[in-house]
Amino acid sequence: MPLLNSVISWFNIKRIYQIQLYREHPIEIQNESLFSLLNSAKRTEWGKNHSFSEISSIKEFQQAVPLQTYNDVKPYINRLREGEKDLLWPGEVKWFAKSSGTTSDKSKFIPVTKDALEDCHLLGPRDVFALYIRNYPETKVLFGKTLILGGSHRINNLSNNSYYGDLSAILIENVPFWTDFIRIPPAEIALIEEFEEKIEKIIETTLDQNVTSFAGVPSWYLVLMKRVLEKTGKNDILEVWPNLEVFSHGGVNFDPYREQYKKLIPSENMHYMETYNASEGFFGIQDNPHRDDMLLMLDYGVFYEFIPMKDWGKENPRVLPLEEVELNENYAMVISTNAGLWRYIIGDTVKFTCKYPFKFKITGRTKHFINAFGEEVIIDNAENALKIACNHTSAIVNEYTAGPIFMDDNQKGAHQWIIEFEKEPDELEHFINVLDNSLQTLNSDYEAKRHKNMTLERLHLNVAPPGTFYQWMKNRGKVGGQNKIPRLSNDRKYLDELLKLIQK
Repeated sequence: MPLLNSVISWFNIKRIYQIQLYREHPIEIQNESLFSLLNSAKRTEWGKNHSFSEISSIKEFQQAVPLQTYNDVKPYINRLREGEKDLLWPGEVKWFAKSSGTTSDKSKFIPVTKDALEDCHLLGPRDVFALYIRNYPETKVLFGKTLILGGSHRINNLSNNSYYGDLSAILIENVPFWTDFIRIPPAEIALIEEFEEKIEKIIETTLDQNVTSFAGVPSWYLVLMKRVLEKTGKNDILEVWPNLEVFSHGGVNFDPYREQYKKLIPSENMHYMETYNASEGFFGIQDNPHRDDMLLMLDYGVFYEFIPMKDWGKENPRVLPLEEVELNENYAMVISTNAGLWRYIIGDTVKFTCKYPFKFKITGRTKHFINAFGEEVIIDNAENALKIACNHTSAIVNEYTAGPIFMDDNQKGAHQWIIEFEKEPDELEHFINVLDNSLQTLNSDYEAKRHKNMTLERLHLNVAPPGTFYQWMKNRGKVGGQNKIPRLSNDRKYLDELLKLIQK
């Protein structure tokens, strides 16, 4: 272990220097990234079809390659899954991340090339530790182990040519051998498909381990921690793992879970680092513990573009390179990557909080909003309004989702929220009023539609019993791993499914 820690420390020092370079020269590094990607892929079928060898500027790249959605590239991906080579990226693609995102009930199979694994997906977690150790040089995080829940899908053999599963499962299958010294549980437990069985096995094998860090999706770690306390009879997690000091989290906004974590891990020395890690790539890390934004990671083999959400839905929207983005504007992110995704609309929306270095926050999804009446409420609005309502009423929200109530002869339009509380507000009516008023303050379109109840009346709230959202996700086959509870929807599908559970 001392030798391993020395090697990791050397790597960390080197990486901090490299990260500092692209904090200072982001545009140059992004340009280098684009032309490195084009040069690597110019002899692929995609590169030949789009004349990669003749492209000499970002503008020419944008003219040569149209924006892509998953459905656009799906024919290529299907061919890759059957073993064809040199289609989107040089060589054969053996691994596909089965996306369990909530934009659609249909599975997506995102190619994970060897280059994407080594230079993006596996580099990101190492940079998390490098930045954490830079911020907290007295840390003892490397003297213990990282607890990882792992994916909800095993690696499956598609044919004799390729494999698919959750991204986290693919990473577990491909990490260097030495990570076994600093990670628990062992792979055979982390890859158990049945989430509840996996939780029990993790508890059996880790209670006596020196766990110093967690890494994953906040909602599923709450399930684990509460089960640990039930099993052990302890009052908090520090009585089980006293040296726990950092949780590297991503997938969903952490704010709704923050108070629950403070209660379960009651320590001023517990640190939280947000990351932006998706099936398509690893894009951001919270590098400053005193700020709540993330540093855009620029040397992972990803070229970024951004569509202003003001232009979303237009036939020919503006698409901006990094150097042209403005602060506090909402953008849909477009990526070109060493996984062979070209001008791919990933489906997430972001806003920049800083330039040089470029820092950002995730604001939601291009398809996760409520705009049934022209109100354009996005996840960022919802999360901030909930935070205000909880602060005013001392409530703690466990899970939530919201969608529209459509107008009919006897009903004005409205938003309906289903919330599962960890701690209910003393006065539910006051919570509803604060939440509704906060949404109006944060979103002028919602405020206009709420004016004198002309279009929208005050939001409706249904309180869900404890465990409702977990049972709902279980019914949908989306428990554990990278599965996310959908927060906002422009129709009533999720609401009606949850209401059936509540009314049973």
